[in-house]
Amino acid sequence: MNMLYLHTHDSGRYLQPYGYPVSTPNLMEFAKKSTLFRHCYTTAPTCSPSRAGLLTGTYPHSNGMLGLAHLGFGLNDMSKHLVSYLNSNGYETALSGIQHVAANVDDIGYSKVLHDKTDVKTNLSDPEVHDLHFANLAAKYIKSKSDKKGNFFLSFGMFNTHRPFPSNRDEINPNYVMPPAVIYDNKENREDMSDYHYSAKVADQCVGIVLDALKEANLEDDTVIFFTTDHGIAFPRMKCNLYDTGTGIALILKYPQNPKSGTALDSLVSNIDVFPTLCDICNLPKPDWLQGVSLMPLLKGEKIKIRNEVYSEVNYHVDYEPMRSIRTKRFKLIKRYNNYNKIVPDNIDTSTPKRFLEDSGWLDQTNEREMLFDMYLDPVERINVVDVPEYKEIYNDLSAKLSKWMEETNDPLINTNHHTPNHKNSNN
Repeated sequence: MNMLYLHTHDSGRYLQPYGYPVSTPNLMEFAKKSTLFRHCYTTAPTCSPSRAGLLTGTYPHSNGMLGLAHLGFGLNDMSKHLVSYLNSNGYETALSGIQHVAANVDDIGYSKVLHDKTDVKTNLSDPEVHDLHFANLAAKYIKSKSDKKGNFFLSFGMFNTHRPFPSNRDEINPNYVMPPAVIYDNKENREDMSDYHYSAKVADQCVGIVLDALKEANLEDDTVIFFTTDHGIAFPRMKCNLYDTGTGIALILKYPQNPKSGTALDSLVSNIDVFPTLCDICNLPKPDWLQGVSLMPLLKGEKIKIRNEVYSEVNYHVDYEPMRSIRTKRFKLIKRYNNYNKIVPDNIDTSTPKRFLEDSGWLDQTNEREMLFDMYLDPVERINVVDVPEYKEIYNDLSAKLSKWMEETNDPLINTNHHTPNHKNSNN
């Protein structure tokens, strides 16, 4: 069975299949023939750590990817990368476009890289040109495999919807666009969001090029296809945050004879679960290092849940900002693990909404050290109930589970002395 991995930068769930008025018709048609996971969360709401979580099936603090690859962070063991694993199992592995797990793509070990470094650097000056170029390279590669000799894994990575966004406001009129709920609605922020809409439309066009090539090559019935992204969109209070606006991601999965084709599942899942799922679909043995769980019991209809909670983390983006979270279906606990309680502006991508918040006094605000949210009553995570007596038992339970997970996964923060809870529930 072939594998096709389609991935964007910084899209969260702000796409048409998730109910947002963002024009992505190719993804919408793909979703109708696939399984769409409504509650998939990333291991980390930052680029390289999230991708490393998916591609190794391990948490960032376990695999070494504590920050961005181009800032010097890397995997402890590249042999645990999905590409290395598939190479050893007879796959031809190919890359077109963005990967963002290694500073030097040669270190990963793809059988084929469908472009050279100069090609990538030159085309990144125009994100639209960049992604269309690599979509066509990916399509050409797929068509070359129409003889069906041997299995392949193709990673097609897009720069969109990362900032800076390409812009076409004649096509996406900002007068009729709404910024995300956490961003104030004004002219400048609407213009910025309209550029996101256009960026998503470019990404969708690229997805269409690649999926059309798969059809033309008559390979749809021989390929497992999954579309996902790394984390939330690049707005304040979203990317690089452990709110759902940062950790909530798209995951759309299609494979031959999928019993859940054309359905949406509400089960709680993590992108760390993708690796073991691919092993099950393609009848490959699961390596012993995997920390995720397979989605197959959900896809086969054997279970309605495979996990009770998901975990996410932040270590570095540009600056150090150690955080951990545990999320169940109803509750989420977020903890910070250093003594700095101010906004960390360098961890927020430069943008019009960021400048608006800074000009409005945002950087004078402080971060709460621990936050507990009741996601049923407060799905937008505005009301911190960590000090509410009625939630004391919930807090204690989630805090204990978070500590146990950190211990079991050898999280370096487990022994830190930096974190000092300062609310009454912590003393019980």
